[in-house]
Amino acid sequence: MAQTAKDIYIVGLRNAHAMEVQARELMERQSERTDDYPDVKLMLTKHLTETKDQLARLERCLTACGEDSSSLKDTAQSLVANVTALFHSAADDEILKNTFANNAFENFEIAAYKSLITLAEAAGCNGDTQLLKMSLAEEQKMADWVDANVEKVTSAYLRRATL
Repeated sequence: MAQTAKDIYIVGLRNAHAMEVQARELMERQSERTDDYPDVKLMLTKHLTETKDQLARLERCLTACGEDSSSLKDTAQSLVANVTALFHSAADDEILKNTFANNAFENFEIAAYKSLITLAEAAGCNGDTQLLKMSLAEEQKMADWVDANVEKVTSAYLRRATL
C-alpha cells in the first residue's frame, strides 16, 4: 500500500512526540541528581521547559493534521528514558554518562526536526514548518552548549571524584 507524504509526516510527528517524551523524562531524572553541577542543572531545567513547549508544538502539528500522538510510542519512550536514567544513576561517573548521552540525544533530535521540516513541506503542511524550526533552533542551542561543556563537566567530575 502506497503512503502519501502526509502519512509519512504524521508518523514522523508521532515519533518526534515520543522522542520528546523520552527527552522530558530523561531531563526530569537528570535534573533531580545534578545539584553538584549547577551549570548543568540550570541548562537542564531551561531545556526541560523548552522540551515541554516542543511537545505542545508537535501536538499542534498533529491536531492540524487531524491526528493525535501515539500513546504506545510515548509510553515506550518514557519507559526507555527512566530505565536509562536508572542505569546511569548506579554509576559513579553518572554525570559523564549523562553528558555523553545528552550530546548524542540532542544531535538525534536535530536530525529528527530537520527531517520533519522536509516532510512537512512535502506534505503541504507549510504552516507547521515555523513551529518545527523553533524546536530545531532550541535543540541546536542545547547541543552546542552540551558540546562546549564536555571538558568543563569532565573537569568538575574529576575534581569531585579525586577529593
